[in-house]
Formats: sequence, structure tokens, C-alpha cells
Amino acid sequence: MVERLAAQPEVSIPQAMGSWTDTKAAYRFLDSDRVSPEAIRAGHVQSCVKRVGSQSRVLIVQDTTTLDFTHHPGTKGLGYLDHPSLRGLVMHTGLACTVEGVPLGILTQDIWVRDPDNLGKSEDRRKRRFGDKESAKWVKALQAAFVAVPESIETVTVADSEADVFELFAAERPAKAHLLVRATHNRRVEGEVGYLWQEVGASPVRGEIRVELEATEKRAARIARCEVCFHPVIVRPPRNPSTGQHRQAISLQAVLVLEEDAPEGVEPLCWLLLTTLRVESFADALQCVKYYGLRWLVERYHLVLKSGCRVERLQLETAERIGRAVAAYSLVAWRLLWLTYEARKSPEASCECALEPQEWQSLYCTTHKTRIPPSEPPTLRQAVRWIAQLGGFMGRKGDGEPGVMVLWRGLRRLEDIASTWLLLYHTKDVGNA
Repeated sequence: MVERLAAQPEVSIPQAMGSWTDTKAAYRFLDSDRVSPEAIRAGHVQSCVKRVGSQSRVLIVQDTTTLDFTHHPGTKGLGYLDHPSLRGLVMHTGLACTVEGVPLGILTQDIWVRDPDNLGKSEDRRKRRFGDKESAKWVKALQAAFVAVPESIETVTVADSEADVFELFAAERPAKAHLLVRATHNRRVEGEVGYLWQEVGASPVRGEIRVELEATEKRAARIARCEVCFHPVIVRPPRNPSTGQHRQAISLQAVLVLEEDAPEGVEPLCWLLLTTLRVESFADALQCVKYYGLRWLVERYHLVLKSGCRVERLQLETAERIGRAVAAYSLVAWRLLWLTYEARKSPEASCECALEPQEWQSLYCTTHKTRIPPSEPPTLRQAVRWIAQLGGFMGRKGDGEPGVMVLWRGLRRLEDIASTWLLLYHTKDVGNA
């Protein structure tokens, strides 16, 4: 079923399955109480752990997104989203990747429905114990990750400002499990100044760095010239912890990245990163900035899942069915993301690490307008660029490397091309064509 969905991620389940018999089987699978999203992802997680095992240090980038099904009012079991009028599900992902930025796989993922009875009850939320709050997702994903990853592998969990909760820093971790979180709260710290932002801001500038910012809906792409400070801090626990228990202060390293001379009318870049990693030099601080800069990979993964695989268009009757379907599509989205960045990291690798023989052979012949493929497969980078050209990539000098979405469009065409190739030439006879 995943192979069928991967071949045509943008179409409906009946279209992807191709026949009524297979469509009925897919719907029965998604409707079965004996099938859980965790079971669907289990094989992928095991493979991800094996890939993680080949690294000395990996990043686990966490992020939350919402799946909006407001346009399907007949779907049962949905909860409210960030706006009270919207209905859907919430998904939290822990994506493992190398320190060079190649996605290794989905290590943790959780999908849930917000209880409509809790809507608007902010006071009750403050009184609930931490484990019952939605913010506990950061700690749950952290714990799930270091249970799965061998203790010999050093991990760095990277998260944005939503993860700036004291309980995450206070959670028990193995010695090689580190945190790197963008701060949002001006927490109380020990020292003369007494507060985090002022304490770090008063420390000396250690150097400058240029940060490449991608274009978003709110800003144009630019290179930000930033000053960098770093300073050790001892963060005090909140005055009124929800647990009612006294907690110890936590020693962390803080790295401040502040843009100088930002364009007029543009909010300057300002990152204050809290980490358990050692930061004793400017090089250590730059490494933290580099790691945080890779956090957007999990956002790109969610974009592929929603814009490429179009999971928000699933027309299923219940939230439970949607959860199972999203788990299957999650594997498809990861494959697209991995192929994009693996080609940039290992451009000279054989494309056979990602493509079947009929795929690269038919790709070569289609691109070069010939019936005879080469005896040796092309490199991964070359094959990926040819796939991207099928999706509309021009490959001009200033175009850079192809992105996820254009590669996704090319893979859709390649699936049809490879299927036709198999009909015309049996695989064992291709070399004699």
C-alpha cells in the first residue's frame, strides 16, 4: 500500500490503489482497530535506528504541526486547532538527521486530538500537572528517542521557542543526550543581572557570523550579518511550579545571535539558544548555530506531507482512520526529503542506493532519447537532477540544486516511465536492447 501511495502521493486512495479490490483492502486496513499508527511506522523506525547507528552524533529535530480537516465536516472525532473554528488533528515529529543535514528517518511521531471540552480553559491548564499538558510532548518525544537510540550515539534534540519549558531541561537524560532549544522566556538566572536575556546580552561579543535565511511568507531571503555572544547561565526553576515540588536550578550554556544592520522595516534576526552542549569557544558557539539552522528540516518534512502528499485532502470517516493513513504517508514524505538531501551530501554515490534498475535505466533513456542505457548507473546527483527536470527543473547556472517539491513532481512522472519500460523490456534483457 505504501508503494502505491508513494507512486502517486497526490491522488486519492482509490486512484492510488488502482482497482476496487485493492481500494477496499486499503480501507479495511485503515479501519482496523488492530492496526495502530505506531505499528505502521515500526519498520521504518527500526531502519532509522540502523542509519543512526552509523553516525557518532545525530540531531533529532522536533516540531509540531496541525492537520486541518475543517473542510470535511462529516469526519468524526476531530478536535479544535489553533483557531477555535478549525477542526483536525495535531502531529508532533522527531526527525533524525545527520549533522550535515541529511534526514535519517522518523524516530518519533505522535498524533492526537485536542479535547473540545478544554477549549478556552487556560486557567485550568495552568493548574494541571505537566504530564497532562500538551507541552509534555517535548519530553515524551525526547524520552522515546533516547530509548530507541543506542547509548553509544550522541544525540542533540533541537527545537524552537515553543519547547522552552523548564520541565524539558529538567528531564532525566542519558549522558550523551543533549538539548538545543531557542529561548523565549526571560527566565530568572543566578548573577548580578538576574534575568536571562540581560545576563547574556551583557556578555562580550565573541565574533561575527553570516546566517543564510530562506524566504518565507513574512520575509524575503537574505544573508544576515550577526554578532555572537555566549555565556554560561544557571537557570532558576519557576516560582510556582505546577507540581508543587521544589526543583533544582539547571546549569546551561547560552548562545546569543543578534543581527546587525538589518534592512529597513525588517525585524532583525535574534536567536538566544539554550543548550547542554559544551560551549567554550567561538567555534563551539558556531556549531550550535549550525545545528539550530537545520531545525527547518522537520518543517520541510511537514510541508512535503501536507503540500506534496496532500494528507489534508484525505476523505476518511474518522480521526482514527486519518491517523493510520497519515502514518503511511509519513514514510512517503520522508523518502522524498531523504532523496533531496542525500544527493547533495553524497553526489558521487551510485544512484542505485535510491533507484531500482528499471527506474534509472528508463530515466537515462528518456533524458537522452535513446533505447540503450549505459552499463553502469549514473551518480546520485546526476540522476536526481534528471528526475527534477521531469518535474520542471531548468538546471540553469543560477538555479542551484533541485528542491523537494520539484523532485516530487519528477518522481511522479518517473513512476509512469519506469512502468512502461518494464512492459517494453524485461529487466534481464535490457542490456541487450
